[in-house]
Formats: sequence, C-alpha cells, structure tokens
Amino acid sequence: MNIHEYQAKAVLREFGVQTPKGTPALSVDEAVKAARELPGPVWVVKAQIHAGGRGKAGGVKVVKSIDDVQKEATRILGSTLVTHQTGPKGKQVNRLYIEDGSAIDKEFYLSMLVDRVTARIAIVVSTEGGMDIEKVAHDTPEKIVTISVDPVTNICPHHVRAVSKALGLDADLQKQMSPLLTNLHKAFVGKDMALLEVNPLVVTKDKKLICLDAKIGFDDNALFRHPDVAALRDVTEEDEKEIEASKYDLNYVALDGSIGCMVNGAGLAMATMDIIKLYGLEPANFLDVGGSASKEKVAAAFKIITSDPKVKGILVNIFGGIMKCDVIAEGVVAAVKEVGLSVPLVVRLEGTNVDLGKKIIAESGLNVVSADDLDDAAQKIVAQVKKAA
Repeated sequence: MNIHEYQAKAVLREFGVQTPKGTPALSVDEAVKAARELPGPVWVVKAQIHAGGRGKAGGVKVVKSIDDVQKEATRILGSTLVTHQTGPKGKQVNRLYIEDGSAIDKEFYLSMLVDRVTARIAIVVSTEGGMDIEKVAHDTPEKIVTISVDPVTNICPHHVRAVSKALGLDADLQKQMSPLLTNLHKAFVGKDMALLEVNPLVVTKDKKLICLDAKIGFDDNALFRHPDVAALRDVTEEDEKEIEASKYDLNYVALDGSIGCMVNGAGLAMATMDIIKLYGLEPANFLDVGGSASKEKVAAAFKIITSDPKVKGILVNIFGGIMKCDVIAEGVVAAVKEVGLSVPLVVRLEGTNVDLGKKIIAESGLNVVSADDLDDAAQKIVAQVKKAA
C-alpha cells in the first residue's frame, strides 16, 4: 500500500526524522491558509499523487508570495498530471501539500528496501539526488551504492561510515547521518515498510540533513498489525478494479493491454503475460487467483476482468496443484452466465481434476475455446483477438 508524501513525512516524524514543516490542503483556500501559517518567505506547492516525476510534470512549484501560492494551487488542484509512473492517462490531483521552502546546498538519494537475494534490508544511496534513480542506474550505475543491513545488528557505525563516504559527507554531517539512518531504519522495520525512498535527501545552507521528499510503500500482508497505517489509504489513487480485487484477496494489477489473464500462481501469471507479448499483443492485467480459490472467488476475478473495457479477449491458464481445475471451471461458468461473454475466451486447464474441469466447460454451452498447453492457448487467444479487431 502506498501513501502520499505528506503522510509519509508524518510517519517519519513519529520516529524523529527531520522534514520541512508543511500542511496538506484539499482546496485553494486551505492552501492559502496553510501558507500563511508557515514562516516563509518561500513556499512549495506540491501535488499529492501516488506517482513520481511530479516536478517535471509541473506538479511542484516554488513560490515567493501568498498570491503565487493561490495561483499555483488553483492551477494544480484538479489538474491531471502525466508522469513516467502514471501512464498516458495521468492522475488527477485531489490534494496539495504546502511546505516551507528550504535553502538547498546539496541533494542526495537515499532509500531502504527489502533485498530478496540477501533476505535483508538494503540501503541504497547516490550523490545524484533529485533525479530519477532509474535513469541514474541506467546511465551511471557506478554512482549508486548498496549497503546490506544484518537484521541481528541493525544499523551500526560502519553503515553510517559507508553511507557518509558514498555521499562525500564531512565529519559534522556524518554525525547527523547516524541518528537519521538509525531512525529511518526503525521506521522501516517498525511499520513493516516495503520501500522507503527519500529523494532528495538534502544538505541545507546551514548544514542540516533534511528529508525533503518521502515516498513509502507498506507490505500489504502486514497491514493487520498497523491499523493506523491502513487508515492512511487513499482509494481515489487506486484503480477501481484493484480495489474490488483486494476485497477477495486477489492479486490483481491493471495493465494497458487487450488480453485479460486469469492464472493461478505468480510465476505462471508472469509466464502467461510474457507469451502473450511474444505473439504480438499485450496483457490487460496481472491476476493471480492463488492456490486455494473458491468458486465465488474465481467468479469475482472473472467479473473484474470483464469490467475492463480494454479487454478484447480472455485467457484462463490454470495448472491445478492445490487449486482444482473443476473449481476454476465452475467459477468461470457461473461468472459468464451472470455477466455474459462478449469477447473470445480461451481456457487451458491442467492438473488436479482436469478432466472434470474440461467436462464442466464443455457441457456449459458457452462459446469457449479449449487449449492443450500454454503455447497453444496464447496463440489461440491472440489469433482470435486479432481476427475480431
């Protein structure tokens, strides 16, 4: 689960992390009021959306008067920002964050994330703060330094020294880095974060280390332990289909393609998406129904796929291990009978109760194309969608 910048900074302040003063605003009047309550004479008007690249899209503006705060708030609020993370449709700005300006001397990048290779938290730093870290990684990977944290020892002096050396900090800033790094790590672990990104981490003109921006993603599986974090969820920033999927514990991510996918198992789902691309079309979603889905859960998944107007064909690819093919078949049949079927549907079943599953679909009277294996299924659904186009 992702949260807004102003919420992320509030979470970090709970752990003693220093950030600029600021106030969220839902209207232009609230933005002006927030600016009047901040010291000034420089303010920053920031669009609040769940995506990076806001500055380049015109969603972050530094101003030097209350009138300009009002002007920029009027321009940004309600507008649609298109960034490299929003996709071509962009995201509408429904919230602003009015922040006190900072006199910046240097900008750095710092993040913490779970490294699945080492099964440890990794600290990632770079001197190229304020830039897209993906671009830095592509163009100048030598400017990115990764440091692993042992869960037994947590943050130690050698981590502070390594980070400080990578960023070229002097002795005074290294002293500030010690509590900052420790508190960021405590926040990461204490709140079960999946990603904590500070870009930029700045050194001000008066030699203070401040988190000028903050992006936090939480582990959805741990939200039951953090009702305060769960309360920060902004559903207006999420795809309606993804919200509906979360009600049934379905792993669903909306994409921009034309072929809807229903698969069991994340690895098989990725393979299914890849082979669709191999044969010339794009997947419309990632959808893993899991290994213990019920008939009702499968029916809900099918309805979510068919609710997407971009979907021009559907591929159901099930390898029944724990998941039984007959349960999948019953769910698909129930959903189709309820919502109808206006696009081609190809079903590939293999594994537990596969014969029964195929029989259920064959006797349903539905216009369903059966496939023998994944390659056959992908070719058939791509051919049908291209034919109908």
